[in-house]
Amino acid sequence: MSKKIVFMGTPEFSVPTLEALKNSGYDILAVYSQPASKANRGQKLVKSKIEVIANKFSLNIRTPSSLNNEEEFKYFKSIKPDIVIVVAYGKIIPKRFLSIPKFGFLNVHASLLPKWRGAAPIQRSIMHLDSETGVSIMKIVEELDAGPIMHQDKININENIDAFTLSKILSKLGAKSLINVIGKIETGEANFKEQEHQEATYAKKISKNEAKINWNDDAKKILAKINGLNPNPGAWFDYKGERLKVWKAEISNQSGNVGEILDEKLTIACRKKSIKILVIQKEGKSRQAVEQFLLGNKIKKGENLA
Repeated sequence: MSKKIVFMGTPEFSVPTLEALKNSGYDILAVYSQPASKANRGQKLVKSKIEVIANKFSLNIRTPSSLNNEEEFKYFKSIKPDIVIVVAYGKIIPKRFLSIPKFGFLNVHASLLPKWRGAAPIQRSIMHLDSETGVSIMKIVEELDAGPIMHQDKININENIDAFTLSKILSKLGAKSLINVIGKIETGEANFKEQEHQEATYAKKISKNEAKINWNDDAKKILAKINGLNPNPGAWFDYKGERLKVWKAEISNQSGNVGEILDEKLTIACRKKSIKILVIQKEGKSRQAVEQFLLGNKIKKGENLA
């Protein structure tokens, strides 16, 4: 319990781990998060979820735009952390920082490394129809997500889970896993195993260009895209020049010409099987159940979206 900790994280995913460390009585010297950013096309600056929680706990919060400056390095060195915990911080940590803590930097990563190194492991796992995923506790090295692994926890996932739900599950699992194993570092019981680097795959950052639905894909692949891109940026298709986002759908055994609207409930034919839309959103409007949407938007059976 004597370890002095620095925590680095930014989004909602990071919150359970910071809360777990605080509630377990660890001495948190400082919390690093990305600076406040403008949200929802407005000019108002919004603090990160971690900054909000750090303020709630009256923790020392630091939000530098970069760690690559002398002032921040001198400060970090002066507080002499025993260990640094990193959870979705979103910034590259300079090499010279890594040797300062006695026990190094530990990262909670939302995949079963070496699979899905990188920025979007949760989304990529869903979009590639993985049947299992999990969290990895690993030591940070200079190469991205390539450090030796201390611990992994696995869970099974199915085709109906979306990125929002899976992120919630893995964030809690990661916090629990870290608290269960962090004590082993101080006692010398920690066992770090090198990754099988030749098996590494990379979860590149999600591009908005990926979000358009291609009805020529199999229904299973389209459903994986819809779920993997929920809540951000959202999968969409074009209808008469208007972009419609699909937030929830299911696979139907109906079939027809690719892109054909097969019924009055907005079931759309794919290359294999079809997609029945359940929740949809027009640009500038709120999400709606498809039944409610169709009351005010006439999309006729037999029209083709391809």
